[in-house]
Amino acid sequence: MKTVLQYVLLVVSGVLAYLIYLSVMAPISFNKVKEERFSAVIEKMKDIRDAQVAHRTITGTYAKDFESLISFIDTGYYTLTQQKDSSFMRYNRIYRIDMQVDTVVVDTLGTVAVKDSLFKGSNAYKTLQRVPYAQNNEQFTMKADVVNKQGFDAPVFEVSVEKNVILYDQPKDLLAKENAHASIEEVNGTTIKVGSLTEVSTSGNWPSIYDKKKNAN
Repeated sequence: MKTVLQYVLLVVSGVLAYLIYLSVMAPISFNKVKEERFSAVIEKMKDIRDAQVAHRTITGTYAKDFESLISFIDTGYYTLTQQKDSSFMRYNRIYRIDMQVDTVVVDTLGTVAVKDSLFKGSNAYKTLQRVPYAQNNEQFTMKADVVNKQGFDAPVFEVSVEKNVILYDQPKDLLAKENAHASIEEVNGTTIKVGSLTEVSTSGNWPSIYDKKKNAN
């Protein structure tokens, strides 16, 4: 009986030790997975933002969907210009003398393809809509609109994805804590997003550490 009891206690101790190990390691593993996946998602959202900014620069509006944005990247061109100060003499009828007039001369130097400027020959832009690590090929949600700010109409856009889509295979309790974050050091809320449909902004809701990671590479 004593031997059996010792064996039972040994098994219980082993189970408890394993459970303690899991309780310690689970958050560490979760954070590692989260940072890896969030980094990939955020880098792609930055590419989408760059493409949208180019779309607005050239067309005056943001693309409403990925089909039109990808088509724009495929066919769009920047016009390269150069500005230089200049001046000329003009006869002033009031003073009856020639007077110098300052001006700015804009020269067109040529064009460059948007896809070459933003993606350096890569075809990665053709799958901009796909969320990295998503289980079922989920896509980013993207919308564009126009908001009136202080009497002026301004184009806006927003791209977002639910954290649940990115962390679909992670422990539910840790995922619930992640969705409840409210800290300047975390991606707050239940979504990762860039841009806004209510404010004139192209910022993302991620902390600066995700920008520093790219700069460090």
